[in-house]
Amino acid sequence: MQNKLTSLLGIKYPIIQAGMVWNSGWRLASACSNAGALGILGAGSMYPEVLREHIIKCKKATSNPFGINIPIMYPDMDKIIEVLIEEKVKIVITSAGSPAKYTSFLQTKGIIVIHVVSSLKFALKAQSAGVNAIVAEGFEAGGHNGREELTTATLISTLRDHITIPLVAAGGIVNGKGMFSVMSLGADGVQIGSRFVVSEESSAHQTFKDYVLKAKENDTVLTLKELAPVRMMKNKFYDGLLDLYKKGTTPEELRTYLGRGRTKVGMFEGDLEEGELEIGQAVGLLDKVQPAQKIIDEILNDFNYLKLNVSKLNQFQF
Repeated sequence: MQNKLTSLLGIKYPIIQAGMVWNSGWRLASACSNAGALGILGAGSMYPEVLREHIIKCKKATSNPFGINIPIMYPDMDKIIEVLIEEKVKIVITSAGSPAKYTSFLQTKGIIVIHVVSSLKFALKAQSAGVNAIVAEGFEAGGHNGREELTTATLISTLRDHITIPLVAAGGIVNGKGMFSVMSLGADGVQIGSRFVVSEESSAHQTFKDYVLKAKENDTVLTLKELAPVRMMKNKFYDGLLDLYKKGTTPEELRTYLGRGRTKVGMFEGDLEEGELEIGQAVGLLDKVQPAQKIIDEILNDFNYLKLNVSKLNQFQF
């Protein structure tokens, strides 16, 4: 299943496991890489030396390519960059900041740079900055998100005619049907997060995984646009946000209420009331915990079935 994305990254299948804070440690990243996808370590929840430890363990657990997701706006980025270079990381996905800041420097160190965007405007800026590939993330995605509220399908359809480098679709994709639909629109591959949250290798707390599996399609919301838009599950913490909005709030009040470490409390420690529970809009399609290998196998089997049989299925009349 080779195309320009798999050739760029040296992977077997055009699937990238998203770098999700408090979910994407070395066990998940190496499992996805061993299954033929691109495993990603989520550096956003790691201090520099913790990231180094995960990189070293990931190297021991897989001989296949893996990468690191780095949110540019996070503190300690210069130290994170030092770790990436010292550990000879080959693939980096940047997000939450200007791709021009680090792209050229990382490429001089032999690192492939992929950048996450939420609009055509930012995609063109990323392409001009010289990134090797783009992840176009729709507002269906869990966690931090774009302000534009563009769907994944709209993004891919819009970007495809303007982007010449590999284009990856993200947001709301959890199965082979989703993968088939966005690749039919022109994506060269997919980035998947939420389904890997409930993988066996995910470092998410089991209590959070169980909560995710019980959720319905309307149990997430995009909020905190005054700070940085984020899609999360509804819970007691979110109810508190609603109360602030109802009475009229300010960014400062929101920052105070949010505090520090809410995502760790919710997803890693399993506090379903006071934690920030980030997950994508397709949460209602998740119904079981599986090994990463099984997840990837199922996605590919469904994708390949549709690829071979879509014109024969009753719901399509070509």
